[in-house]
Amino acid sequence: MKGIAILGSTGSIGCSTLEVLALHPEHYRVVALGAWRRDELLFEQVRRFAPEFAVMADESAAARLAERLRGSGSRTQVLAGAEALAGIAALASVEQVMCAIVGAAGLPSTLAAARAGKRILLANKEALVMAGELLLEAVRRGGGELLPIDSEHNAIFQCLPLGTRCGVAPSGLRRIILTGSGGPFRDWTQAQIDVATPAQAIRHPNWSMGPKISVDSATMMNKGLEFIEARMLFGVSAEQIEVVLHPQSVVHSMVEYLDGSLLAQMGTPDMRTPIAQALAWPERMASGVKSLDLVAAGRLDFLPPDPTRFPCLPLAQQAARTGGLAPAILNAANEVAVQAFLDGQMNFGGIPAVIDKVMQQAAIGRLETLEDVIAADDAARRAARRLLPAHAPKHVGAR
Repeated sequence: MKGIAILGSTGSIGCSTLEVLALHPEHYRVVALGAWRRDELLFEQVRRFAPEFAVMADESAAARLAERLRGSGSRTQVLAGAEALAGIAALASVEQVMCAIVGAAGLPSTLAAARAGKRILLANKEALVMAGELLLEAVRRGGGELLPIDSEHNAIFQCLPLGTRCGVAPSGLRRIILTGSGGPFRDWTQAQIDVATPAQAIRHPNWSMGPKISVDSATMMNKGLEFIEARMLFGVSAEQIEVVLHPQSVVHSMVEYLDGSLLAQMGTPDMRTPIAQALAWPERMASGVKSLDLVAAGRLDFLPPDPTRFPCLPLAQQAARTGGLAPAILNAANEVAVQAFLDGQMNFGGIPAVIDKVMQQAAIGRLETLEDVIAADDAARRAARRLLPAHAPKHVGAR
């Protein structure tokens, strides 16, 4: 029985992870569940999986959860705060940690898991984007493992030789091809994109994801962050990574070798596949995902992304080439801009505009310590908030 902690259990990745684990109760034990503030859903998860610990970052939500669990007779211990999230990531009874807290908030607990030598199932791409060098060094020193959960990076990992180590490019690798659907606005005009509503932006054509990640997909910042993540994970240069649009989301990414071989990982677009692959690696186990019907799929299209329609992608690629604290600054500005859009404070077209201005104004230094990352993140957030419009534009739609 392998002990599992799930950080971000009430999000889409966390819920999918629990679905996979429910298929294999003889092999996995849920030791701890962590979430931000959705106490009602966490209550249901605790009732079903009976973990030893349940943690909520929000203290008031933790208090509500504790009261409900006491009333139900549960023995699960409820903890509160970010330090408690980091604590369950390092528990001796936990072997694997699903790191699925979205955004910069997931960095401390991911680092705690790395330092404790856990197998990290990394769904929080921002941890690598913000502090990739620090995280990979923590994994090496802790003696653990890091396995990517993002469908694209998991696909790449599956196409690499057995024994590949994160941060080290395998011999014979020529390039990595990241695929992306193009999101809901792939075929929209620029005028339509600029005034898109939050409800339209989170309506992804192929994947079921949370609001923030869905908006990142619509701007293609998600692909930009994945570009940065791929550099860190696989030890390659920016010139060795190519991004292509693939509307069907069947080919999740590809790897080309020096001999001309092009390996692709394909499957039904369902996050339970990479979750099951990482949980069981180097073995395989059932995920509950329906088999891909190639005949029904019919055709596979690949197109170049339009940088004028998706300006967030070249912004992220430039941050990857600049290095240092540039990716952390980019990520912070993006998180503020996306939340402002979701809150109806500005138009969709304002997201890349805010990020671009923050990047132009920022003093980009070297990444040496976690304190450097935190300071750069804080400064970028303050700069981004100063750029937000004072009043919501009238044509921004409701969520």
